[in-house]
Amino acid sequence: MQALAQELVYNLKELMPTQYQKDNFDAMLGLFLSAQGHPLPEHSLAKSPSALSRFLNINPWSTRDMIRIIRSHILEAVLKALSASCKGRRPFLQVIIDLTTLEKRGKFKEFEDLIRVYNGKRGLHIVVVYLIVGKWRIPWSFRVWRGKGTSSPAQLGLKLIKRLPKSLTERFRVIILADTAFSSVEFIHGVRKFKYHAVTGIAINRKLIDGRALKDLHKPGQQVRLVGLKFPVTVTWYYLKRDNGKRRNSFCFVYSTHKSFYSQMVG
Repeated sequence: MQALAQELVYNLKELMPTQYQKDNFDAMLGLFLSAQGHPLPEHSLAKSPSALSRFLNINPWSTRDMIRIIRSHILEAVLKALSASCKGRRPFLQVIIDLTTLEKRGKFKEFEDLIRVYNGKRGLHIVVVYLIVGKWRIPWSFRVWRGKGTSSPAQLGLKLIKRLPKSLTERFRVIILADTAFSSVEFIHGVRKFKYHAVTGIAINRKLIDGRALKDLHKPGQQVRLVGLKFPVTVTWYYLKRDNGKRRNSFCFVYSTHKSFYSQMVG
């Protein structure tokens, strides 16, 4: 891993067109790798905050090229870890789909077509994909939700899933993890179309085909049929915890399209 990390840093530095920008890159990288909880430019001892601000916002280096190089190294590291694992059934690749809001206040001319209000929050609403392999949680790709009348967060999530590299999806069994925002019939049917399974949160008032709601269930781990779905799913629930670790009175429902994931859902 150390050799891969060093090679990645050298490749990224080669994208910087001047030595001045390479020095700024070193300074920014040092802030993150120091892991002191102070990654902002004003905490740098090597470069001024204004220099690092120009590096991030004005200097012409290719963001796309950086993303391509980082992804290439991620794939190399993941596949090496896979080849070193014990033989047997293909391991699971957990793919987290998450809707994240970067809240913004004031006016931003450059972002005026991207800033929207969603669930009471104003800002950039981004659907993000993370890859989970072993202990690694790796940001992989994202799409910005552009508001009403455009692709929904669930549709953006399906587009991101479709673009997962075949070098991973052919070697792993893929399981999609998402919260309640991605529990729609359209999203689950889309995941099944890719021949993947999903574990997502779900609203307690979702209806079963027998007329009951999820909140009427009394035994976790049941297979049930939800209105709109063409196949049964396994449902369980768990109590939410406060910041101090104590249990709240409210709880969250979760369902899986694969029965064998029930024990993992409970865990």
